[in-house]
Amino acid sequence: MSHSADLDLLLPLLACPVDKGPLTHLPEEQLLYNPRLRRGYPVLDGLPRLRPQDAVALDERRHRELLPRVEPHALGTS
Repeated sequence: MSHSADLDLLLPLLACPVDKGPLTHLPEEQLLYNPRLRRGYPVLDGLPRLRPQDAVALDERRHRELLPRVEPHALGTS
């Protein structure tokens, strides 16, 4: 099983350390993304770095590029 598949199995158990909401795994970007806060958490060697200080702020342009790939549950809407 790949790192990406392993992470996808764990994703329902993971949450953003800042707002405690769900994340979207974007394997091509090696990122767990929180679209609500526009923060990305890097995935290095299959391990997510979920400390607040590890987050990368994404600008509006990048957010709009990633938004079509975000899972609806991660947007915080029903």
